Amino acid sequence: MVVIRLARGGAKKRPFYSLVVADSRTRRDGRFIERIGFYNPVAAANEEGLRVATDRLTYWQQQGAKLSPTVARLVKQSSAKAAA
Repeated sequence: MVVIRLARGGAKKRPFYSLVVADSRTRRDGRFIERIGFYNPVAAANEEGLRVATDRLTYWQQQGAKLSPTVARLVKQSSAKAAA
């Protein structure tokens, strides 16, 4: 099964996550199919903290990919910001 989830990067105590499309059997930070965005939880006020390529997200969901709970929350947050 294909899943859209976060892959951790960054330094110790400075997390940075990529939104990736991956096979559910691979490791969290292992091989992935496509990178469709990023999430920076420690972004400053003037930095972009979340970016999602909505066209690619929609494409993968049409192909049957499932969102992880955290990614679902971030996508909802992203769409709320875009609507406002």
